[in-house]
Amino acid sequence: MSRRYCLTLDLKDDAKLIAEYKRYHEKIWPEITKSIKEAGIEDLEIYLRGTRMFMIMEVSESFSFEKKAEADRKNQKVQEWEKLMWKFQKALPEARPGEKWLPLERIFKLES
Repeated sequence: MSRRYCLTLDLKDDAKLIAEYKRYHEKIWPEITKSIKEAGIEDLEIYLRGTRMFMIMEVSESFSFEKKAEADRKNQKVQEWEKLMWKFQKALPEARPGEKWLPLERIFKLES
């Protein structure tokens, strides 16, 4: 059984930077795809409206944010990607130092 997480982050308000960010995501580096899958992330989508991004992750039972963060710290290519992406990204006002993607609280679910 998989779990779903929804997270959010902003991009810098610069049309050229946003266009470049989108181009990078048309074909992310294979090492990044590999690290995502190895962490137990089964599906991942990012949506954009203006400068606000919204990520949906479907993860396996083995996934944990702590294990993913630990693996990312040890992966030079992931660190290179994250540094590059930070050129485009902007932390939300409520983010603590070093935080990027923040989890969203589900406040409604349509029940059958």
